Amino acid sequence: MPAATHATTPPAPPSRCPAGLTAAIRQAVRAHSDWGQTAQLVAGALGRERPGPEILTAAERAGHPGGYQTHLMHAEPDGSFSIVAVVWRPGQLTPVHDHVTWCVAGVLQGAEDEELFALVGGGTALRPAGRALTRAGSVTGFAPPGDIHRVRNPGPGMTVSLHVYGADITRLGSSVRRVYELPVRA
Repeated sequence: MPAATHATTPPAPPSRCPAGLTAAIRQAVRAHSDWGQTAQLVAGALGRERPGPEILTAAERAGHPGGYQTHLMHAEPDGSFSIVAVVWRPGQLTPVHDHVTWCVAGVLQGAEDEELFALVGGGTALRPAGRALTRAGSVTGFAPPGDIHRVRNPGPGMTVSLHVYGADITRLGSSVRRVYELPVRA
C-alpha cells in the first residue's frame, strides 16, 4: 500500500520589517476586535512605527515600467497578518477591487490617490463614492464591506507604501477578493 502524502505550506520568508513594527501590529491584531476596529488599531501602530522607504533596496524602490510592484516584507507565522511594500511609478494604478479582509496602508514616499466606489443597480454597475489623496506620512485603513476602490500614483515621482493585510498573503497569493470590470455611473 503506498504511503499517504499531504501538502505542506512552505515557511514564510524571514521578516524584512523592523521588530518594533511587527510587535506593534501583532499587539493590535491580538486585541481581537472586529475588522473595522482592528484596522484602526493597526493604523495607529503603523503610524507610530512607520519605517522609511529605505526598508526596500534601491533596486526595489525603482519599480517596474510594466506596473506597480509588491514586495512581501512579513508574514505572521500564525497567518493573522502580512505586510507588503508597494512601489508605484507615476501613473501606475490598480484595477477596481475589494479585499478579503481589513487593510491598512501607510505612504512612505510620494502619494496615493484612492477612488472609492459603491455597487448600484443590483450589482450591475459602480458609482463613485469618494476620493482620498494620502501623502507621505499618512496612514489609512478600512474593512469590508464597502471597500471597493482603485489606487494610483498621481504624482510625477515614485510612491512607496506599506500595506498590512489581515490575512496570510503567502497562502492566499493576494488580499484581493474581486476585481470589478463594471461600468461606472456618475
